[in-house]
Amino acid sequence: MSCNYKEEYYKIVHDILKSEEFQKRKKYKHHGDITVYEHSLKVSKIAYLLARKFNKDYKSAAIGGLLHDFYSKPWQEETEKKPFFKKHGFVHAREAMENANKYFPELMNKKIDNIILRHMFPLNKIPPRYIESWFVTLADKYVSMEVFLQPTKLPMLIGIHKKVKGE
Repeated sequence: MSCNYKEEYYKIVHDILKSEEFQKRKKYKHHGDITVYEHSLKVSKIAYLLARKFNKDYKSAAIGGLLHDFYSKPWQEETEKKPFFKKHGFVHAREAMENANKYFPELMNKKIDNIILRHMFPLNKIPPRYIESWFVTLADKYVSMEVFLQPTKLPMLIGIHKKVKGE
């Protein structure tokens, strides 16, 4: 990210990054050793740069990318048994969108709602509506490829098996 882009990016997302609620995501494990905070920041930066490159709404891409996994509690600590289609991968996008609207209503718009709500496509059946939503969806998949660096943990990371004790 060049200097001008870097400054512009941080100006767009500053209020989110500094919020106490978003800071909690530094303690939420996401995939492997990466936190939700780190993952979301990577996705947001990539989506922002893609949107800038293609002259699209880079502000919505940056904000939506940062808030796409803004769910309330670490999913890997979930102990309640749930039906398959009620597991984290299928439901967290709606929770993240609701939280984004609750904590950052002044930043939200229809495009950002769609970015957050549809980022799990094709796991969620309805595809993204906007090109910026696709940028975040693709950036999320790209950044999430890190799970393949630890193939033995893949079933746990996608919610099929519970975390092994001692990990």
